[in-house]
Amino acid sequence: MQHVRLTDQVIWFKHIEGETLLERLTALQAEEEIHLEVGGVVGRWKRMKSGADGRPTDGIKPSGAMRDVWSEWYGSKRGDRLTVREVPQEPRNRLSAVSLFPEWQSAEDEAAFRDL
Repeated sequence: MQHVRLTDQVIWFKHIEGETLLERLTALQAEEEIHLEVGGVVGRWKRMKSGADGRPTDGIKPSGAMRDVWSEWYGSKRGDRLTVREVPQEPRNRLSAVSLFPEWQSAEDEAAFRDL
């Protein structure tokens, strides 16, 4: 399980415990978004803009509704250690047959159609 300590209005990479997520976050481009579950709440986060000198800023800031959640937590949970993980998002234009027709998800169907 990976964790982050709530110390600021943003998440600084140096406060993330766990290499896997840290590698993923450092690979983001400036302003690129990622969905994370932090403290049990799923929300959008955005890589911070590069500095005036062009160097990347090693942090992410909450985006959308997550801004309100994080701001409230900053006032009430500052210093707490929260669980954090990436929540992969399916592209909106890519729906699988199983998601559209869950009744097709059976062992018999898998055996019959797995090679298609």
